[in-house]
Amino acid sequence: MSTRAERRTLVARAVQAKARAYAPYSRFRVGAAVLAEDGTIVSGCNVENSSYSLTICAERNAVFQAAARGKTRLRAVAIASDDPEFLPPCGACRQVLSEFNPSMEIILTTVDGRMKITSLDRLFPMPADLKKLARPRSIQKP
Repeated sequence: MSTRAERRTLVARAVQAKARAYAPYSRFRVGAAVLAEDGTIVSGCNVENSSYSLTICAERNAVFQAAARGKTRLRAVAIASDDPEFLPPCGACRQVLSEFNPSMEIILTTVDGRMKITSLDRLFPMPADLKKLARPRSIQKP
């Protein structure tokens, strides 16, 4: 759980990241900021590509940058867009976020500054968990 001050800072960093979004096709800018367990904040923005499947969302951009800095224990993410409604993470982003904390705090904001706080486990109750595949299993011979 983040503090009120951490939430304000996260939202401000997400809004700053949104300003750097590369969205020449959709013109839909999104920024995200993740809060690591040690208090480090890392932000990211959406980066579009003319081959839409190569586009990356702001949330994944922020998480990947955090991981590249060795920050893999995440507590919260704030998401800012130009939308007047709350914009939750897409399914791909939910899956990536769950890898770093399945109960992560999610701070959703609107363009006019409203804020809604929820958690990843509420938005995404059953993520894929390949770590379960790494468990030793006994193999039955026929």
